[in-house]
Amino acid sequence: MDFAFDARTEELRGQVQAFIDEHVIPAEKVFGEQAAAMAAEGRGWERPPVMADLKAEARKQGLWNLFLAHHPQGAGLTNLQYAPLAEITGRSFIAPEALNCAAPDTGNMEVLAEFGTAEQQKQWLQPLLDGEIRSAFCMTEPGVASSDATNISTSIVRDGDVYVINGRKWWSSGAMDPRCKILIVMGKSNPDADRHRQQSQVLVPADTPGVNIRRGMHVFGYTDGTHGGHAEIEFTDVRVPVTNVIAGEGEGFAIAQARLGPGRIHHCMRQIGAAERALELMCRRVSGRVAWGKPLADQGVIQDWIAESRVRIEAARLLVLKTAWLMDTVGNRGAHTEIQSIKILVPQTTEWIIDKAIQAHGGGGVSQDFPLAMMWAHTRTLRFADGPDEVHKRSLAHRELRKYR
Repeated sequence: MDFAFDARTEELRGQVQAFIDEHVIPAEKVFGEQAAAMAAEGRGWERPPVMADLKAEARKQGLWNLFLAHHPQGAGLTNLQYAPLAEITGRSFIAPEALNCAAPDTGNMEVLAEFGTAEQQKQWLQPLLDGEIRSAFCMTEPGVASSDATNISTSIVRDGDVYVINGRKWWSSGAMDPRCKILIVMGKSNPDADRHRQQSQVLVPADTPGVNIRRGMHVFGYTDGTHGGHAEIEFTDVRVPVTNVIAGEGEGFAIAQARLGPGRIHHCMRQIGAAERALELMCRRVSGRVAWGKPLADQGVIQDWIAESRVRIEAARLLVLKTAWLMDTVGNRGAHTEIQSIKILVPQTTEWIIDKAIQAHGGGGVSQDFPLAMMWAHTRTLRFADGPDEVHKRSLAHRELRKYR
């Protein structure tokens, strides 16, 4: 296994790092101030104007759609090449969107690029690639345990040349952004089929009659606007052409699995960057604060946190790089064990490090004056987004036990 970065990766690392340091990190304060002012005006789900400035600069520098490999408008990077770039963007909660590399659009673009028809790609993929619109992914439902995707109960019934959709979704990422124009809705199109062939995914324009956004969901009190917000949506007799189905009826579960694989590793790549920033903030804080006559940095318990953080980051990064390398060499299926492993390990690792950074900051750590509270909220959420820890552990245990049965 060779994890050395090639020349192109090193060049892009330098470019992305410079963009983050020179443009994104300085813009975080402006972003927060603009977001607060817009929220006070009742426009809390809109994007602060500074984001448009960051996107324009990213496109100018060619740092756009870096996540997308197999498409002419993507960067053509392997997972191993993209991993260190995603890590750098993970240092800031606004960086992925600035580079058009933010969920849920990334996963939706990958689905459309791999499974969409030429017409679907022209109508919806191209505007997403250009950053002109945003999108939402509607899978999770409040009435069922959605960690088992076969439980999805939203109905998709064919009526001649249209599908009629009825059901209720929540945590529909992206749907609160006023620029969200298209929803990918997963529902049950054939209840009598095999349990993994009952579901389909259908494209639903956001302005279709019967689509009713009931409310925006908050994440530990945050709007999570960088993901376009998360919505609770009712679908009441929503009618769309049958040509809006993605890949065909009964393919919904398979598409979901194909979508979540890259999504999981992208999240973990970015989490390494978040962990690095949390450690950096902790080191800077304890180096400049004095308690009981000496710097906090000289306290043994603080030094233990710092050393343990470095060890955990290095171990997590190596497993993420191994996973990326396997995905490139043997495919997502061949890397299944590692994908599930990092999805368990990395958010837990990052959560632990951010928690210690918060502790080192005292009251400041839970305030809006530092990014740590928002970072913690996002990281804690990742322990069940894209599949909860327990589901991944169950699958890993079954695979491990098969060796001895």
